[in-house]
Amino acid sequence: MVLVGAVINQLICWFIAGHGFTPVSAAFPWRLPLVVAIAAGLVWSICNALGLASAAAYGVVIAAVVVRPDFQAWPTRLYIALPLVVLIGLSLGTWLKPLLAAPIVWEFAVVTAMAQLIGQLLPDRLAMLRNLLPILAILPLLSSSSTWLAAWQQLVAVMLGLGVAVGVQAIFRTAVDKHSQQLAVSNNSPKLEFSRSVGERFSDYYFWRKLIFSVLALAIGQGVGAVNPKYVYFGVVLLLNDSIGATLGKVRDRMVGVSIGILMPWIVFNTFGINSISLALVMGGTVSMMMLFGFYAHLKTALISSGVTFAGYQALTDWYIPTRWIDYLLGCGLALLVCLLFSPSSALKQFRRLAQTEERLTAELLQLLPSAREEALWLGQQKEFEVLVGSLETTPQS
Repeated sequence: MVLVGAVINQLICWFIAGHGFTPVSAAFPWRLPLVVAIAAGLVWSICNALGLASAAAYGVVIAAVVVRPDFQAWPTRLYIALPLVVLIGLSLGTWLKPLLAAPIVWEFAVVTAMAQLIGQLLPDRLAMLRNLLPILAILPLLSSSSTWLAAWQQLVAVMLGLGVAVGVQAIFRTAVDKHSQQLAVSNNSPKLEFSRSVGERFSDYYFWRKLIFSVLALAIGQGVGAVNPKYVYFGVVLLLNDSIGATLGKVRDRMVGVSIGILMPWIVFNTFGINSISLALVMGGTVSMMMLFGFYAHLKTALISSGVTFAGYQALTDWYIPTRWIDYLLGCGLALLVCLLFSPSSALKQFRRLAQTEERLTAELLQLLPSAREEALWLGQQKEFEVLVGSLETTPQS
């Protein structure tokens, strides 16, 4: 009935668009949590109906993060690249696990190294998917029942999550959303994309730094006594970046997202148990909570945390959530320590140095801006930094 209502609303929006009225969906502030809840609940129900219950968490997480807060369409290449990366990652872990048959630390090391090397082959415009490969590749190592059938079911669940999320988002998309996207496309000037060759990507020092410490991360996690050392590994793979500012930004995003993302699963599981309705309540509730706190920048991390915790682990115990948080904190600390000790790179210093010779925000300065701003925030220099940014013109040089 909700979907039928959305379709009717689309027709109403189309009819009143030329009469000066505000479309109902565009005026409804809680459209995003509703869409995320519907998409996650539908994927969970479909996966269970098709006998994919063990892989349902993959589809739920994908469905939740694919829904965009601005309801704009994703680039077409995502619909091809995401399933392909998932296929490669799961296949790599499933193929290597029986061949290695070694202690888990050694298995992690070999699979992580291969996944990082394969990920570096991806072009720079798909850089956001590079971190996904080593995460997916080690998931079969964590399961005692990793088979090619299980990997196939997980891939199908991911594709279902992607398809359902895109479909539900399209249904709730209004004429205002479509018009906004057309304006954004027409008003934006072409962006300067830095595309490196394969040789340049493999000659990057920071790539090899990350590969080495990703390989060692699980062993370090076990050595420091982490209850779930895999989260120390996730911390290095997901958070370690080229510059100190970029790593700090990832750390803040991860800890805020994980801290809030585990609240709804804990509350709902201990109240309603696990079913499609409670799952929708968890995912929609997480979005509502992030909107309430104004943490839009950390929304995807919180949704991943909620989906993995509730749909993936299901029977939560009270000790799991705090230990997961502490182990992620250890991963954050390791990523920052590596970033500070081994060829540290300061985006803030680079920004200030370039700003001395430029009168406006060039493409290079714009690329450094988020990381430099994060460093200034942590160093208590935000006011001075914003004055510097304000003194530069906002239009990039031609």
